[in-house]
Amino acid sequence: MKVILTQQVAGLGEPGDVVDVKDGYGRNFLVPNRLATQWTKGGEKQVQQIRRARNARDVRDVDHALEVKSALENGKVRLKVRAGEQGRLFGSVTLNDIVEAIAAKGAKVDKRRIHVGSPIKTLGEHIITVSIHPQVNATVTLEVVPAK
Repeated sequence: MKVILTQQVAGLGEPGDVVDVKDGYGRNFLVPNRLATQWTKGGEKQVQQIRRARNARDVRDVDHALEVKSALENGKVRLKVRAGEQGRLFGSVTLNDIVEAIAAKGAKVDKRRIHVGSPIKTLGEHIITVSIHPQVNATVTLEVVPAK
């Protein structure tokens, strides 16, 4: 089954890529989760539109990605959240919170490119991975501190 990816899928491709997958994987996982749409001859317009949007969001090249990586990895990204007495958060840290904290540091990142291992529900330092470019990943130290 041929599908057009609408979002990045690890190990499969980037948005706008036309890939061939097994029927069950495409029909039962990719299409219902809106990670892909079924390929048609008229889908070429959709592919071009997705690629234009991806190019507008993406980092220009590998050199620029390495600059963004060094900016992110130097120092810590600090995020202030409401927390209880024993360091437990009221809720958890969302991807939007992380994007805003990274933007405050001076780097613009898409929230779909941030990978958090498990939900962040405690104060302290947490390691997250940001996929800046298909060839460049940054490991960022996120410091979650209580808001006063």
